Order: sequence, then C-alpha cells, then structure tokens
Amino acid sequence: MTGLNDVQSLKGAVRQAVAETPITDIHTHLFPPSHGELLLWGADELLTYHYLVAELFTVAPRDLTYEKFWKLPKRDQADLIWQHVFLKHGALSEAARGVVTTFNRLGLDVGKRDLPGIRKWFSEQTAEGYLQQVFSLANLDYAVMTNDPFQAGEVPHWLAERPVPGKLKAALRIDTLILNWAKAAEIMQAAGYNTDPNVEKMTFAAAGFAEARRFLTDWAKRLDPVYLAASLPPDFHYPSDALYADVVRHVVVPVARERNLPVAMMIGVRKGVNRALGDGGDTVGVADVSAVLNLCMEFTDVKFLVTMLSRVNQHELCVTARKCRNLHLFGCWWFCNNPSIIDELTRMRLELLGATFTANHSDARVLDQLLYKWSHTRATVGEVLADKYAALFAAGWRPTPDEVRRDARNLLGGAFEEFLRK
Repeated sequence: MTGLNDVQSLKGAVRQAVAETPITDIHTHLFPPSHGELLLWGADELLTYHYLVAELFTVAPRDLTYEKFWKLPKRDQADLIWQHVFLKHGALSEAARGVVTTFNRLGLDVGKRDLPGIRKWFSEQTAEGYLQQVFSLANLDYAVMTNDPFQAGEVPHWLAERPVPGKLKAALRIDTLILNWAKAAEIMQAAGYNTDPNVEKMTFAAAGFAEARRFLTDWAKRLDPVYLAASLPPDFHYPSDALYADVVRHVVVPVARERNLPVAMMIGVRKGVNRALGDGGDTVGVADVSAVLNLCMEFTDVKFLVTMLSRVNQHELCVTARKCRNLHLFGCWWFCNNPSIIDELTRMRLELLGATFTANHSDARVLDQLLYKWSHTRATVGEVLADKYAALFAAGWRPTPDEVRRDARNLLGGAFEEFLRK
C-alpha cells in the first residue's frame, strides 16, 4: 500500500476517513418506530429537549415561571425557546447550534428562521422513513438503544414483540435494580418473581438475588442486548457496605458473566438538583474512579464499558484503562459533549491509549440529534486525529491509507466491536 508522503495529504486523508467512516453509536435513548410515542423526533421535540429548556431559563423574563412553562402545549414551549434562545440571544451554545446544524443537514433553509415552514416539512414525514433518512445522513451502521424493564411505559412494547429495525440494538438498563432495590423488587414481584421489597440487607435471603438474576436473564433473552447499562451517582463506591454493592456482586456480575455481556457504567450524575426543570434539573459531580478499578480487578472475567460525566475524572479514568484490559472507555457524555472537551479528551486518550477507545456516543434522546452530534464529533475528532498523525509523520512514520481508515473506524465503533469479541 502506497504511503501518504507529505503532511498535508496525510492530514487531508485523515479528515476524509473520519468524515466518511460508518459510525456505531454505542449509547442512545432511541426507540423503534413500532414503540410509538417513545420515539421522539421532529422540530418541537428537538427544540424542547431539556438542554434547551434549561438554557431558556437562563435568558427568559422573570415572569416566565417553571410552572407556566410546563403547563403550555409542547408547540408553545418550542416557540418560547425559539424566540428567546435563538432569535433574541443567538444560537451559540452547543445545544442551540446543534438544532441549526440538524435543520441544515436535512436541507432546510434555517437562515430564513421560518419555524412554521420547518414544522410543515416534518409533518410530511413518517417515523419509519425519517429514521432511515437520519441514519443514512449521519452514516450510522447501527445504534444501541436504552431499554428498561423497570419502566412501565416500555415493558408492554417488548412483551408484544413489536418489530425493531436492524439498525437499532438493545441495551438492558438496570439503574433501578442497583440503586433502588425496594422499587425494583416490587416491580419484579408484580411480574411474578419471588423478590421481597421490604427485606433488610442483613436478613436478605439468597433466593431474592437468585430471582433477580432470573429476571435479568429472562429480559436478556427477550432483548438480546449488547450490554447491561446503569447510570450511577458520583458517590457510587465499590466495594461498599451499601446494598447496591451486593446487588452488583450477586446479581449483575453473575448475569453478565453467564451471558457474556459487558457492564456499561455511566458515572457522575447528580439527579434532580433543580426538580422544577424536569429532565434538565440534573447536574454533575466528581466520581470515585477507584470503584471502576476495583470492579475491573475483582471481576477480571467480566468486561466493563465506562464513561464519566465530570471532566475532573477523565485523566484518572484514562490511566485506569491502561491497567485493566477488561475496561473500555467510551464517549464524551452529556456535559462533556462539547467540541472543546471532545477535543481535549480525544487528544489525551490517544496519547495514553492509542485508538483503543470509542471517541463518542450520541446519547441522543431525540432521533434528529444524531445529525448534529455526529456532524460536530466528526469535525472535532478528524482534526485531532490529523494532528496526531502529523506528529507521527514528523517522527519518521509513514502511514498508509489503510492504517488511517483503520484508526478512524476504531475511534468510531471498531474498537468497541473488537472489545466485545474479546
């Protein structure tokens, strides 16, 4: 294979490879069209996403209270966000720019600022056709959903075995099981499993954990998930005297081991600090990276996928990944999903890990977000990887086009799939 023999052609080839490589989006909150209103899409869903609701209340008049806002129809909420965030204050935040990017990628003339016209275009689409269009424009091979058997609104769709497109794969969400045994046990009990929500930890019968394992196994058979997943608070520790540590040790890990499923942990979210903002009321806390290290070292035969919410945690987490072959780092999650931080974290991870991590995941709750999140990520990651290859070139290495394409794919899903195969 002919090498790339000057820096400019090399950097151009790297940018092109990142721009053209199909992406595996390893964590989203999407649903199949067959699940009805659970799949969010369209202009008003995009505009009323909780990032922008929170931003609205930093600029809105004082007489717009939270209570007034939530009583409004969704279209009126979207109008307020369009007016105050976009028209009066400028779409400079990443979330606001993302809306502009999304409309532009769809071929809509957002420069006219014609929200009614944009809505009209969306009204002419179907969920099935629009999902295919978005996946094609974003160039995704598939996306991993988040599917929670402890959420009453989701369960009937899975029990009815409604169709799921091949481009969507399941992840089995277990936050409730880990963090709220009483609630999880009540739900499992109602589903026919012999779990006691009232039992104290010290008198907890082993049969309760066995039934919880049976529940998870049954759902794993039903969903065929890519991994088990949990979003955890910054004060999650392991080992711990808390009940959740026993749930991890005696329920989650055995099922993961038996089913050969990685355990994905997203750590660092502090829930509901401003409940009046709804989903926008969560914030970030510095987490305990040693919990990840301890889990990886105790359960060396189980694979762990980890992302952390606080920028403060990223260097220690990256060093930890060098020590644990069963740990795969993924994404720039939530408050880290901004170009400046994606740039910083991708550079650091490449310097410490090479191209053995997954650069990002969309975390998309609205289908349309795939368009802007991946457009912006590709641009940032392309520049970072081009710079790293230029530095390698200066050191005397002469990369081939195949090597460039290999590393671009690894950062955008290839390293994840290789990790799953281990």
